[in-house]
Amino acid sequence: MFTVFLGLSSALTFGAADFFGGIAAKRISPILATAVGAVAGLAALLLIFPFVSNVWSTEAVLYGAIAGVNSAVAIGLLYACLAIGPMSILSPVTAVMSAIVPVTVGLLRGESLGAFGFVAIPIALIAVVLVGFVPEKGAVRPSAKALLMAVGAGSAIGLFFVILDAAPDDSGIIPVVGNRVVNALLMFTLFFVLAALAKRKRAGAPAPARSPLWRRGLYFAMIGGTLDVIANMAIITGVRIGDLSVIAVLTALYPAGTVLLAAIVLRERIAPVQYLGIALGIIASVLLVVGG
Repeated sequence: MFTVFLGLSSALTFGAADFFGGIAAKRISPILATAVGAVAGLAALLLIFPFVSNVWSTEAVLYGAIAGVNSAVAIGLLYACLAIGPMSILSPVTAVMSAIVPVTVGLLRGESLGAFGFVAIPIALIAVVLVGFVPEKGAVRPSAKALLMAVGAGSAIGLFFVILDAAPDDSGIIPVVGNRVVNALLMFTLFFVLAALAKRKRAGAPAPARSPLWRRGLYFAMIGGTLDVIANMAIITGVRIGDLSVIAVLTALYPAGTVLLAAIVLRERIAPVQYLGIALGIIASVLLVVGG
């Protein structure tokens, strides 16, 4: 039952992180939003680090570094596709892919979910799709580029679950710390390289004026990065005490958090089919609890 709680908690937190990260990417850039979010998350981790039991090992650091490269790709693609939009379609696409990868790996490794689990996982996947479905006529449709980016982001997110699951059980949050360090280094390096190339291309022309919303975008990126690392801590705890498949599918319900925040903050309308998706997600969670 605690695994289900962690999965749902990480889903809601991820949904909020994506909401703020997507807004940040529109105001600054997906690369800078990812980099700033990584630093903000790392700062939160360093505050928590002394209070968590952590055993240093080469394997823990290595998995953290691999996770950092992977998450740089995942979050960069995710923020970029969410900035293009529409969020309500692309977020569930990434969610479905993020569930398929670790569920496949978990089942291939022989994880046993029981009868309730095998019923709950398809229900949860249907819930993910329904939460992001926009039925209204004339609704904005995603471009092929945005869809490909969403599929790539979701696959990388799913691989992130597998990497964290493979890290040593006694490593504490070291893999997550390593993930943030490598992520920040990669994204800031990429940002400054692209900025230098853009400056050279302008060849002495005045730099474009920054939008008044630029600073607010940085704040949103910091909030998104902090929430993202909180979700990562829930995930790494969940995969250590429970099944990879269960935690991955429940976390894939994160579009519900994005949709709910968009409804509350941006006044976006939630369609009845999305409420159905949220209800199915709750049903799937109950089945997983009963089956566990």
